[in-house]
Amino acid sequence: MTTKQFEFPYISNVSQYVRLDKIGQGTFGAVFKAKCKKTNDLVAMKLILMYQEKEGFPITALREIQILQELRHDNIVRLMDICRSPMQDMKSEFYLIFEFCDHDLAGILRNGQIKFTLGHIKSILQQLLNGLYYIHKNDIIHRDLKSANILLTRNGLLKLADFGLARVLKQPKQNQVNRYTCRVVTLWYRPPELLLGQRDYSSAIDMWGVGCIMCELWTRTPILQGDTEQRQLELISYRCGSIEPSVWPGLGSLPLYSQIHLPKGEKRKIRELMHPYTFDASTLDLIDKLLTLDPKQRIDADLAMSHDFFYNDPPASELGTLLSKYDSMFELKEVSRMQYQNQKTQQQQQQQQHRQKQLQHLRPSHQLQMKPNMPKLPSEQIY
Repeated sequence: MTTKQFEFPYISNVSQYVRLDKIGQGTFGAVFKAKCKKTNDLVAMKLILMYQEKEGFPITALREIQILQELRHDNIVRLMDICRSPMQDMKSEFYLIFEFCDHDLAGILRNGQIKFTLGHIKSILQQLLNGLYYIHKNDIIHRDLKSANILLTRNGLLKLADFGLARVLKQPKQNQVNRYTCRVVTLWYRPPELLLGQRDYSSAIDMWGVGCIMCELWTRTPILQGDTEQRQLELISYRCGSIEPSVWPGLGSLPLYSQIHLPKGEKRKIRELMHPYTFDASTLDLIDKLLTLDPKQRIDADLAMSHDFFYNDPPASELGTLLSKYDSMFELKEVSRMQYQNQKTQQQQQQQQHRQKQLQHLRPSHQLQMKPNMPKLPSEQIY
């Protein structure tokens, strides 16, 4: 069988792009900054990792392509092209080509020089909720919402990105329930229902992520930084109150609830946690509704966009005026990037020490008896 038989006539050749720099690395692919030779426009190239695949093209990449080809919205990153490298040794590399954005939200929040006003925060959340409302209305859930997956252009336009774990929700067959994997969403942004093994879940899992990100816009760091699933559930309990059937009807039916010990008698402290950053009543109320333990009571994107938070003064501010003053976070030189990584490591060590002190402060006076580890979930594919 000749190499020519393996050519892909309907997929562009990657040679039409000049790769400039590596700007990201995820579980399912690396991302590069590149320039289109024909238009001179900057693009983002996502290399699809194939080395772990034994049965062809990765299902996560297929799903991302299918979903993004159907979505057209100002607040959803645009998939521009799919291309491949020339065949070598009967193999070819495949790339997804996206519009280039100058910043991601996580990088902006690490930059102490960029100061957000309440109006700027409202603009970010408004655009984020607009994008989520659009995908949720189309029966799509993102399943990996976090500040690193929220991109911003120099003009202040927010783009929801990285749909590698996204999927279309389907109506279950009669007398059956959906059984999606619960092993999705980055740990710090993972809602309690997934941590407790729920597999028939809804768009509410994305709304928990919005609540975490909303807090992060003030604190400039994630508020629930657990290093294991057990610790993540502990932190959620210490901040959002004990996870109990009295606040979450039907909790006992979740697969892992009866297998682990959770903190008891913890009061909800999320408002107190945010008091050093804001006393605004509507802000605290929206955060409270987003970080509701029971997913059925958690506010959805439609109701969140109608919340008083967005209608009280000050109004949402133009983000472009602020962001246009700063160079793209992906234009760092290699030396300065290494310095930045060293600073980031030091900051993470300091934050870890601070979190340990906070955790000691938030623990109840009596010592809880907990099983040392979370029950191990069976290995499963991403569905």
